Amino acid sequence: MIFDQSAAAGGGTTVAIAFTASLIAGLGTAVGALPVFLPINLTERVQGVLLGIGGGIMLAATAFSLIVPGTEAAIDLGYSKATAALLMGAGILIGGGFLWIANRYLPHEHFFKGEEGPVKQNLQRMWLFIMAITIHNFPEGLAVGVGVGSGGLGSSGLALTAGIGLQNMPEGLVVALALRTLEYSALYAFGVALLTGLVEPIGGAVGASVIGLAQPLLPWGMAFAAGAMLFVISDEIIPETHRKGFEQEGTLGIMLGFVVMMCLDTALG
Repeated sequence: MIFDQSAAAGGGTTVAIAFTASLIAGLGTAVGALPVFLPINLTERVQGVLLGIGGGIMLAATAFSLIVPGTEAAIDLGYSKATAALLMGAGILIGGGFLWIANRYLPHEHFFKGEEGPVKQNLQRMWLFIMAITIHNFPEGLAVGVGVGSGGLGSSGLALTAGIGLQNMPEGLVVALALRTLEYSALYAFGVALLTGLVEPIGGAVGASVIGLAQPLLPWGMAFAAGAMLFVISDEIIPETHRKGFEQEGTLGIMLGFVVMMCLDTALG
């Protein structure tokens, strides 16, 4: 995949498209949370499979929609294959490091893992959840924005939008079900699940804006987004799929999700 000069020329339009695409992907959380209004009760085993599917989709998107085209873009810019690989590796580590710093120094509370970061007694619990949502979902929106900014919706941008939207559905359902088990109302649980997706358009706009500034930033942007997503997969999704002894179910879900996103990227990319 090479950088789309025409997309860069219409920077404002590209950012608007990236914002819309990441918003559509983010609304997958709300779609996934809709069953919370129905009298169903998914077992934790099934929830583990669903989360694994989401993690597998993110993992494949990281590889096929970010790292591979990012490396190709670096080579198109004149870097040797070895230098392109080193550039992408450095960008991945920077993206992962950014998420590590955010997790370490920003107070936030996960639905399952509890509080992380410095304790702030004066912050209401919901704001801690909102910070966790921001840390988790911003990289997903960033990835969509970078994909759209690099080549519009005709290539990896469309695959990323579809893949992240699919990944958000089981995530939104699990978040909503977790709130229901804490005796929150179905409407409240759905509202919070919807909120989790509304962070992604911000990341999408940022990603497309940065890529639109200069062509040489394209591989760095893709590598950064890939590293941030890898951190989320390893730090949050995989540990959650393995909680309470459902390792094999979570692993099965990850493999299924990986195959789904691989097929999407091959068909649409």
